[in-house]
Amino acid sequence: MKYCIVILIGLLMVSCGKEEQHDFTLNGHVKGLKKGTVYLQKQKDTIMVTLDSIAVNGDSNFVLHSELPEPEVLFLKLDKNDNEDGTIAFFADKGITEISSTLKKFNFDAVVKGSKQQTVLDEYLNMMSNYNDRNLDMIKESLESQKKNDTSKTNALKTEFDNLLKSKYRYTINFAVNHRDSEVSPYLAISEIPNTSISYLQQIYDTLTPHIKSSKYGKQLNDFIKERQEAQDELVKENQD
Repeated sequence: MKYCIVILIGLLMVSCGKEEQHDFTLNGHVKGLKKGTVYLQKQKDTIMVTLDSIAVNGDSNFVLHSELPEPEVLFLKLDKNDNEDGTIAFFADKGITEISSTLKKFNFDAVVKGSKQQTVLDEYLNMMSNYNDRNLDMIKESLESQKKNDTSKTNALKTEFDNLLKSKYRYTINFAVNHRDSEVSPYLAISEIPNTSISYLQQIYDTLTPHIKSSKYGKQLNDFIKERQEAQDELVKENQD
């Protein structure tokens, strides 16, 4: 009888242990957060789906869990109960990711530590911050030149805008090609440069490793290229008719 009880307890412990296992765990800390709700979300088609959530009441530390079949961009959303919320996008993979931020600048102060995909994405985002800073500077300069009716300066800035955009696209394409063994590559092609030429998107896809081609974003990129090509072929056909 005692032996049966021991076996039963053992089975219950194993069962409970299995219930506590998750593909993905997010350990979060938001400095200054006393009350609010945090959500772990993913994008499905055009809507956001909540995977897990927790109400924060006094403790700025929280833990969220989710099943995660493969690496994917997830979102940490903060609702502070004051009509001001923020969202942090990050590349998740199986295991543990840590996100720390502040209540005051939730989006901008975020530090993400976790997947190797996030490390690659951070490298890209760091370079993009330089492009964005220069873009903001040029917007300011353009507004000032328009106030002064400085047509020459305004036109020069327009040319610089165009060149900056082309440079940003070239960098993204090269970055994607050079990281062909990362899910970040097709993700950037879809999210950052969807309007670039089909040939460049095809170039990125063709360089992907077989594993990445079969990933979520690899498949999405392939489908997107086919849709763009079909739309282009249809347009050509209409013009010919």
